[in-house]
Amino acid sequence: MTFSIEQGAERLGLLRTAIAARIIGQPEAIDDALVTFLARGHLLIEGVPGTAKTLLVRVLAGALGLRFTRIQFTPDLMPSDLTGISVMRDQAKGFEFQPGPVFTDLLLGDEINRAPAKTQAALLEAMAERQVTTDGVTRALDPLFTVYATQNPVEHEGTYPLPEAQLDRFLLKSIVRYPDKDAELAMLAAHEAGFDPERLGGTSLVEPVLTRDEAIGLRALTDGVRVAPEVREYIANITRATREESALALGASPRATIALMRAARAAAVLAGRGFVLPDDVKDRAHAALRHRVVVAPELEVEGRDADDVLGSIIDRIEAPK
Repeated sequence: MTFSIEQGAERLGLLRTAIAARIIGQPEAIDDALVTFLARGHLLIEGVPGTAKTLLVRVLAGALGLRFTRIQFTPDLMPSDLTGISVMRDQAKGFEFQPGPVFTDLLLGDEINRAPAKTQAALLEAMAERQVTTDGVTRALDPLFTVYATQNPVEHEGTYPLPEAQLDRFLLKSIVRYPDKDAELAMLAAHEAGFDPERLGGTSLVEPVLTRDEAIGLRALTDGVRVAPEVREYIANITRATREESALALGASPRATIALMRAARAAAVLAGRGFVLPDDVKDRAHAALRHRVVVAPELEVEGRDADDVLGSIIDRIEAPK
């Protein structure tokens, strides 16, 4: 289905409203989830337990009306538990492939950093190439395949850091923080009125707002968003500055530069524009880069994090007028 920018913005407004009715007090995380989907990326969502990370993805999948699969990552999860296995069903026919949970539209990898690195890495080919290889056979995944992975902060007990190669495959990393008091009171009111995610199935959380064809059409809008040469230069200046920043032990890669532009184009669609503004770049810079840079150890000891350093870089780089 083909949309104009105005029609797409209207559909996205309805989608955002439907999600925000269930995910209270997390507007930035909602926008990160929508931008990721529009830009054909994958999203890493980090936050302490109980901050609606899993619920956000369940509600998004329901509102989009797409196939949805959830994997609970555990220390004993094997790569074949994700990709699928070949089993002997009939002696005459030989082995038959049984697809794993990656063969879906939206995949929720819940608490992804509770599994060891070997299992975490099993998603890498699927995320990078939208295909998996098992028993020497390569099988394509659905074009809408998107990974939304949640993780607890890495200092929590029982967690494993994600490999850098896998982190780099996430378009954005969203940080979910505690909601403010008004939002928490609104949650209590919703529960008192009968909304209890633990007792509702995924399809009951929210009514679909889009059809599958409409979801595909919205993604196509992002490809047509214009990025002026001066805005492209602004994006490159930000990522290149991270490589020269003494506070960072590792700067952003060229893939990060492309990711920031993709996110900015999707943000423009979300705002109902067919062109990228410097503010679109600023708004998505932290989410696109925070997981791709490494803070120098001596500054980490002082309590500084990637967002602090990125903020200072963005502040000193002049944005185009």
